[in-house]
Amino acid sequence: MTADPKPTGDLRFSDLNLDKRLLDAISKIGFEYCTPIQAETLPWTLACEDLIGQAQTGTGKTAAFLITAIQTLLETPVDEKDRFASEPRVLALAPTRELAMQIAKDAEQLCQYTGHNVVTVVGGMNYDKQREQLQNEIVDILVATPGRLIDFLGSQDVFLDQIDILILDEADRMLDMGFIPDVKRIIRKCTSKEDRQTLLFSATFNQDVLNLASMWTQNAEFVEIEPEQKTAERVEQTVYLVSDDDKLPVLVNYLKRPEVEKAIVFANRRDQCRDLEEDLKNQGVKVSLMSGEIAQNKRLKTLDQFKKGQIQVLVATDVAGRGIHVNGVTHVFNYNLPENAEDYVHRIGRTGRAGKTGVSVSFAGEDDSFALPEIEKYISQKLKTAVPDEDLMATMDNPPITRKRGGRRPQSGRGPAGRGGSRPRRN
Repeated sequence: MTADPKPTGDLRFSDLNLDKRLLDAISKIGFEYCTPIQAETLPWTLACEDLIGQAQTGTGKTAAFLITAIQTLLETPVDEKDRFASEPRVLALAPTRELAMQIAKDAEQLCQYTGHNVVTVVGGMNYDKQREQLQNEIVDILVATPGRLIDFLGSQDVFLDQIDILILDEADRMLDMGFIPDVKRIIRKCTSKEDRQTLLFSATFNQDVLNLASMWTQNAEFVEIEPEQKTAERVEQTVYLVSDDDKLPVLVNYLKRPEVEKAIVFANRRDQCRDLEEDLKNQGVKVSLMSGEIAQNKRLKTLDQFKKGQIQVLVATDVAGRGIHVNGVTHVFNYNLPENAEDYVHRIGRTGRAGKTGVSVSFAGEDDSFALPEIEKYISQKLKTAVPDEDLMATMDNPPITRKRGGRRPQSGRGPAGRGGSRPRRN
């Protein structure tokens, strides 16, 4: 969690009558003024009202719901002798490991003076360690992805009948990823909606999301924060009209330019990302892959190397890309234009952060240029199109890797990691 580079509103956190320990943590992080989503939501959520919030990633919604949760824990302490392990008071559900871990990291920063314990349970990381924490620690805030939480509910290592606040982040993404049946099972194990506060956030609201929101909340206030511009003001956007065969040389030659310090390259599918990482390595680029099939500990190590500048380029899918919150990303490349216009906004939002400027370069080939009109309509602006300069079309240092058509590895689907036989009930 980084401080906002400039005040975005008139409401200060010090105006909200927050507990001093929480306020001290907020000040230490560098926050003084609320962002628009925080200014709109906190007066409601701090009054214990349910809330349905529509806001894009990067607007400050994570801090909004965490500040509410921590303030509630401070205002309504429970005697330690009445607390048991395995019984969290706050549950935050997120669709991806990266987002869950980012929420947990932000929660730990905000809890640095309050003494509350934050536990994260996500797939792809040490199962036994997570289970041990749930069984043996008093858990105040539990941050989880649905699949792994279902595992622990099934083995009775966690109980949700003492939940005071339920937070559902990126509800639209959970719907897209097929998690809603799991989320429904989880919510059935929670305190009833009459006896808990529910905060639901989503970047978009279609009828399906609205139906779920009405099922899970009670008399909720609806807050919608439209970004001033749907795409970052500080991102210079260009679309290169290129054939699919020319995409790789243009990308490789562009990455050699001195101004490209840290770059993220997005492709639409995992198999495309795998091929692209191999292709860039073959041309001597310092590159790593970020996709759902990479083990979580390796993804964290990769992200750390990227932050330190040991890796110049990350190749990512949209799901993995949402968890990349790294300042100093100079360029974002769309190797394929996304099928969903909203994903375009999320992708280019990885650059131009924390007051810096950024560059977005998209490649529109025969197969994906059809997506351009929908993207332009969504962002309410015409994108600048160009043909690559001659230097970008130069022959690459090494011959490209040749692959037989149809010979790519199959894209692996999402499987329920860690599900299996029954485990003994805790004592």
